[in-house]
Amino acid sequence: MSSFKFLHAADLHLDSPLRGLARRGAIAGAFVEASRRALENLVSVAISEQVAFLIIAGDIYDGDWRDYATGQFFVRQMGRLARADIPVFTIRGNHDAESVVSKSLPLPTNVRSFSVRAVESVAIEELRVTLHGRGFANRHVADNVALEYPPATPGYFNIGLLHTSLTGRDGHDVYAPCSVEDLERAGYDYWALGHIHQREVVPGRSTIVFPGNLQGRHARETGPKGATLVTVTDGRIAGLEALTLDAARFEHVMLDLSGIEARAALEERVRDAIRAAREAADRPLALRLTLHGETVLHGHLSANAGQVAEDAQAIAAEVGDDVLIEKLRNATTGPRGFALSAAIGFDEILAAIAAEPGFRDDIAGTLAEIRGKAPADALKLLGDDTADIGQVAVAAIASAQQAVLAALGGIATEPGEPQP
Repeated sequence: MSSFKFLHAADLHLDSPLRGLARRGAIAGAFVEASRRALENLVSVAISEQVAFLIIAGDIYDGDWRDYATGQFFVRQMGRLARADIPVFTIRGNHDAESVVSKSLPLPTNVRSFSVRAVESVAIEELRVTLHGRGFANRHVADNVALEYPPATPGYFNIGLLHTSLTGRDGHDVYAPCSVEDLERAGYDYWALGHIHQREVVPGRSTIVFPGNLQGRHARETGPKGATLVTVTDGRIAGLEALTLDAARFEHVMLDLSGIEARAALEERVRDAIRAAREAADRPLALRLTLHGETVLHGHLSANAGQVAEDAQAIAAEVGDDVLIEKLRNATTGPRGFALSAAIGFDEILAAIAAEPGFRDDIAGTLAEIRGKAPADALKLLGDDTADIGQVAVAAIASAQQAVLAALGGIATEPGEPQP
């Protein structure tokens, strides 16, 4: 019984710029190098699994190199595979199309990059494998390139390499579109696709696989990322295994605050969510938290969004020094009907405004101006004319708070009474 394994990866996007983390300082450091560490992981597993070859189905680079360091890093990793006698087959995608990447370096001799002009077929005679592939010269390809692929080589295990959006996937540009039927027409055993960043085994007569990208690049690319390990026995696919190889992880957690009434309970709920997400990721984590549900804390969360986000980051530091709160979103609602609980939330907003020294000074100035112009009979409306105008302003603001809350149907606390 003859058997071999190969690795299928795509969309490495080496040195892709951070999105949403660039201004987060040292805490985002694990993500700066994540695409490189993920490629190191890919090469290490190829060597440890003793694969027959590695396929990279496009977008090795995120675009033109800022400098040669990006290309040199890729060359060094391919050199590791060369020393392990592992061939590598690559195609260019939309991000590393020939017209996009202007710099180049000599690649180790174990790396074969398919033509960007026409489909090429390469045979590995000792394995009785034929690979068919074509890269791209331009960033935008609207043609159905799949129709150009030749029929399968009889008696061989046939693999097609293609960077394509297939019939279209949310969040991805249309690129070299084609149908499953177009791919199946060639009669290949396996289609090694790239471009779609979510892993997917596409239903069909042929085995059609998007391995997903090797490393998440922003908050919409959540969950485990990696490559696909394929086992072939007697010319047939005997196994597909999704390998997790990302060096850092993006996740999005929806946190239900329904019924939460105290800030201490809020902090504990956030702490538990962060801890669970970090344990599940088992690597540096950039976490987006969306708070939702009906809670009396809605007003506090709305009025103090910045503080709440910083509180969450401080709690994350307790869980681990490699946990970053990428963003905190408040999608909570206050209890229906503006009853007492809603009034509590809105009262906090009013109290925060009233506590601003500039706001109090403005009110005091306006009252002083009115007092200076008002007739004597009207002065009694402003209270004792010997009273400090600042104290009058504070009393006027408190009365205004009561009036607003009463208009909303809420029940306000007396001025000076501690907030619940």
